[in-house]
Amino acid sequence: MRIYFSGIGGVGIGPLAEIAHDAGYDVCGSDRSASPLTAALMERGIHVALDQSGTFLQEEHDKQPFDWFVYTAALPADHPELVLAHQLGIKTGKRDELLAHIISDKNLKLVAVAGTHGKTTTTSMIVWTLQQLGIPVSYSIGSTLSFGPSGKFDPTSQFFIYECDEFDRNFLNFKPWLSLITSVDYDHPDTYPTEADYLAAFRTFGRQSESVVTWQEAAAFFDDGNVQVLTEYHPDIHLTGEHNRRNGMLALEAVKHMTEIDEVTIITSINQFPGAGRRFEKLAEGLYSDYGHHPVEIKATLQLAQELSDHVVLVYQPHQNVRQHEIMTQYTADVFEAAETIYWLPTYLTRENPDLPVLTPQELTRHIVASRPDVVTFAELDDALWDHITASLDTGKLVLCMGAGTIDHWVRQRATTLDA
Repeated sequence: MRIYFSGIGGVGIGPLAEIAHDAGYDVCGSDRSASPLTAALMERGIHVALDQSGTFLQEEHDKQPFDWFVYTAALPADHPELVLAHQLGIKTGKRDELLAHIISDKNLKLVAVAGTHGKTTTTSMIVWTLQQLGIPVSYSIGSTLSFGPSGKFDPTSQFFIYECDEFDRNFLNFKPWLSLITSVDYDHPDTYPTEADYLAAFRTFGRQSESVVTWQEAAAFFDDGNVQVLTEYHPDIHLTGEHNRRNGMLALEAVKHMTEIDEVTIITSINQFPGAGRRFEKLAEGLYSDYGHHPVEIKATLQLAQELSDHVVLVYQPHQNVRQHEIMTQYTADVFEAAETIYWLPTYLTRENPDLPVLTPQELTRHIVASRPDVVTFAELDDALWDHITASLDTGKLVLCMGAGTIDHWVRQRATTLDA
């Protein structure tokens, strides 16, 4: 099978292209600009063009027709390559459809990690643990890893471990052998107009799974008899952060399902987990970056930070205005109680509804300011904010930069001037 990947340098598409390549499929693709990922793909012999006009797609299709054109949800319907793929009669689909095909074609058992929060960390923990135990594993994770590529296909593996995202209803493309549900809190209003729609999708996903493991508070959304309900984490799991210990418990149950290795050995590997990219990732001494952008994630990550420091400074960039309209009432003083200072940035705008007014930082923080009037400072990603961050670091405080927008790139660039 010959596959073309449009946007092959993206964090979701790139690893999938590597997986398809390793699985023996003929792969090539395009992106708008060069990146470390496109360079890595080319080093592996995958033909990548930095041109998305359609010329490269046409030339390659003329040499040997493509069976599948894979693209992301971000690709507009009038994109030249997508339009051309339709004209050429190439089967088109998003990445999850192709991945489901590969898993079925290679006769792998799918272990899917779904949920509103904690997917990346839990998936990474399972992959890390299996690697430490010497068990072959194929996987795909939506983040960078310190211990391997984001995606890998091992021809000797029995299992495929997948961070199974509910956005755009992607996870409904799969029928997992085992599903791990980290949590269920209403999110992605651009995909699910109501909370009932969101919960219904998770219920469908549970019914499509042979077995489900989840925490007690999420179990009510899964009404079949295939659900194992967890109520507490193992006392020998010693990861920092309450949510990480809960994620570790899900990883423990997953590995127990896949192997006959004893709990003590599995937990020893889990406790050595080095973390995933952008999940409380240490950039320098006292400085951390985290992808979280939902009140539940914020509270959990601040709790983790408080285990390491009595003085936590939060720099927060809200993500997506349409989401802020859904969660603004959840920005309470209780969520942020572990932060002694908060620098609040304007919302990072993406995939927006033009009819919705953009909520201001003042509007989003009104419940926090009402209880703690001196804790919030409104800020921009500029030199003044960096001066505040470095001053906090100089006095021994822990600085946590959170958000799924531009904040990570901004702070990561400046962190290179600090001692790691």
